Amino acid sequence: MSQIRELYQEVILDHGKSPRNFGKLDSANHESHGHNPLCGDTVTVYLDINKGIIKEIGFEGRGCAISIASASLMTEVLKGKNLQAVSSLFDCFHDLVTSDEGSLGDVFDNSDLERLFVLSGVREFPMRVKCATLAWHTMQAAIKDNEEKVSTE
Repeated sequence: MSQIRELYQEVILDHGKSPRNFGKLDSANHESHGHNPLCGDTVTVYLDINKGIIKEIGFEGRGCAISIASASLMTEVLKGKNLQAVSSLFDCFHDLVTSDEGSLGDVFDNSDLERLFVLSGVREFPMRVKCATLAWHTMQAAIKDNEEKVSTE
């Protein structure tokens, strides 16, 4: 079990130090800003949505390793997904990090499951759940063109 925990920590640290899809997306036609006032995490999510599919996704921000890693992993998993799948994946991810019964179900392939499962350990630390979900809530607001800043409070 300790080897699995170490692997998960390595993945989070890797994405935290070298986030994927980091940077402003020039082709974005949707964006939203998020903030976690408890720890100071900030994120802006950029989406290029065409015909109901996320063609490109990027983010900018700063925060703890969990917050940045979650945003990075989210961008990898959501790119190319249709909005219905994105909404379902959001719900499943939220369950994964907040409930012991969390599951990503049969809708997504194993690589999606493996990528996101590394964040399931945050459920043991309620204050860290907000770090892990900030980018996801911000992404949802971007899809809806919600111009209000997303807050975890």
